Amino acid sequence: MEILPQHVSIIMDGNGRWARARGKERVFGHLEGVESVRACLEEAATLGIKYLSLYAFSEENWNRPQAEVSTLMELMMKSMKNEFSNMMKNNIRFVVLGNRSRLSEGLNAAIDKMMEDTAANNRTTIIVFLSYSGKWDIMQAMKKAAAELSPEAFQALGPEDFDNYLVTAGIPDPDLLIRTSGELRISNYLLWQSAYTEFYFTDVLWPDFRKEQFRQAIEEYGRRDRRYGKVK
Repeated sequence: MEILPQHVSIIMDGNGRWARARGKERVFGHLEGVESVRACLEEAATLGIKYLSLYAFSEENWNRPQAEVSTLMELMMKSMKNEFSNMMKNNIRFVVLGNRSRLSEGLNAAIDKMMEDTAANNRTTIIVFLSYSGKWDIMQAMKKAAAELSPEAFQALGPEDFDNYLVTAGIPDPDLLIRTSGELRISNYLLWQSAYTEFYFTDVLWPDFRKEQFRQAIEEYGRRDRRYGKVK
């Protein structure tokens, strides 16, 4: 491929519908969705994509039934343990971003350890957005900047400077945002960072989104003409 995105982000949608269509509980869709994460990460690393980010759990998702929330958090913990050796073997860095104050102490400790253990890996970085929302991110960045800067410096703050207060500081904005399951919205995700992101929507449910579908999205990205508001 001639044109590759540096950062691909995915809104992983459709797990519940995938399970329901098979007469199963929603958790089975989430379990199968883990296989899609593995497939897309492998393909991203193979293609040479440096950042793959996943919208795993939004702040709004805390309003789901407690049993499902608990299952998702347990699945996150289990997945980290299961994937650690593969990440080390394949030189993958692991990062979690979001409002982690809402996560359990045990999960936060496991996240910190995995982030620390994979910090030196530099082939591909996988970023999991957990307990995240775009509005929350902008608000926490604004509060952080206001607390740190003088009134004059805050007034002079530019977009590039503001980037440094977002949880994604140091991470390039996504070039391509994929959303599965046929929904045509971004659901309060990376609102600031996706200002010039290319969007790719597909009807494929997340548990069915594997290497072939990921590559199709990348190929479509390669056909886009990104002008960033300019004339070419």
